[in-house]
Amino acid sequence: MANLRGQKKFVSIVPPGLRLVERSVLPGFKLTMGLTVTYLSLVVLIPLSGLFLATRHLTFGDFCHIMQNDLVAKSFKLTFGASLCAALVNAVMGFIVAWVLVRYRFVGRRLLDMMVDLPFALPTAVSGIALAQIYSEKGWIGQFLPIPIRGTPIGVTLALIFIGLPFVIRTLQPAIADIDRELEEVSASLGARRHQTFLRVIFPTLSPALITGFAMAFARAVGEYGSVLFIGGMIPGKTEIMSSVILSKLYEENGQVPASAVALVMLAVSFGILLLINLIQIWANRRFALAN
Repeated sequence: MANLRGQKKFVSIVPPGLRLVERSVLPGFKLTMGLTVTYLSLVVLIPLSGLFLATRHLTFGDFCHIMQNDLVAKSFKLTFGASLCAALVNAVMGFIVAWVLVRYRFVGRRLLDMMVDLPFALPTAVSGIALAQIYSEKGWIGQFLPIPIRGTPIGVTLALIFIGLPFVIRTLQPAIADIDRELEEVSASLGARRHQTFLRVIFPTLSPALITGFAMAFARAVGEYGSVLFIGGMIPGKTEIMSSVILSKLYEENGQVPASAVALVMLAVSFGILLLINLIQIWANRRFALAN
């Protein structure tokens, strides 16, 4: 038995049943919660509720009639289709870029890391003009391509890839930095090959961050307007996105209601897709927690 002589005894002076409450640095819950609800209501909830008020007299059939318009339907498919393709490309290439920036040390790494933030800092008009000039038929890159880029859905997707890439990279970098390399060494010592280590050790760890970056890139692409305007040209039925359709309907006679209806449908679909992605992310987090 261990010798306990000479050790001091510490007796708690807290009365039984009394629980110590940790003081918060910020003001109390009621004040901060009130400020949170007020701020989100003014910035998000109240502006979005205007869409519901503007379309309160429309029936479900009216919404279907508006969305079945040929130009609206084509712009709807282009917006979400190009956004999905751009987000998928960014998920793959963003993973590779983030891995290189975190795991390797080379000359110019910091400069390359700074370049990732350029789509954040540049106005969308600047990025749109730059892409349109480079990928036009007489541009530095466009003149060597076998297919046209400017004024096509490919150009729209390219612009969405440009503005969405930083979201994936910046989301993945902290997650990659937190991976314990000893896990990879243990996996290799047990005879696992590189692809097995990636699929069973690295990818499950990074999947929540990857899904988050994918969702952010997708949401950013759905709402993009400026860069697409220059490289896509907003050709009706070909490269016109939903934002352009909403704007054109708004300037029509008595077009506020149709514009609000299109915006409301776009809001509902975007919310549904983001909700699905968040549910997948929750499932991935729980699976990763159970695995550990």
